[in-house]
Amino acid sequence: MVEQPSKASLESYDVSRLMTQTRMLASDYRNQTGHALPVTEELARFDAISILGLKKVEGQEGVDAISVPQQDEEGLNPNESQYKFLIKGRVIFKGGKARQKLGKLSLQADWNCLLMVIYDDDYFPTQIHSISRDIIEKELENLPQDKRGSMTVAKYKAIGELVWEKQIEDASTQQTSNN
Repeated sequence: MVEQPSKASLESYDVSRLMTQTRMLASDYRNQTGHALPVTEELARFDAISILGLKKVEGQEGVDAISVPQQDEEGLNPNESQYKFLIKGRVIFKGGKARQKLGKLSLQADWNCLLMVIYDDDYFPTQIHSISRDIIEKELENLPQDKRGSMTVAKYKAIGELVWEKQIEDASTQQTSNN
């Protein structure tokens, strides 16, 4: 009889460290095999929530996170509505397809904004774009029936708003800080 390994709780792991290891493993696997591991969606959820300061949602199909209302001196801001986010990710590999698609979105779910996290080929986030559900639905109406629900990453970028971008240090800044 083979003993089953005990299941550790998430509290016993540093999730940030696990995500760093996941990035390294996925990148190494792609470099060795030419195939991508299906980890982008979990990385996208983790990164968008961490970077944008959102609250993770569990158990609500098609909604990954919600906005955290800003507080004023008297408490919560009553004028700020809470957004429900669907989060998707896409790795842009060097020499990859020119017209990469994001994949179909769950239009039956109760989200009102898509967050699209773009990754480099080492699985590190480079950009996050926010696209309103209303805008997406209008664009999808213009597509042929067989293409409905799926648009290219470039199209999402064109109709959305860049809400975060990785800051790249130039070589002169790095040399100055290392001296």
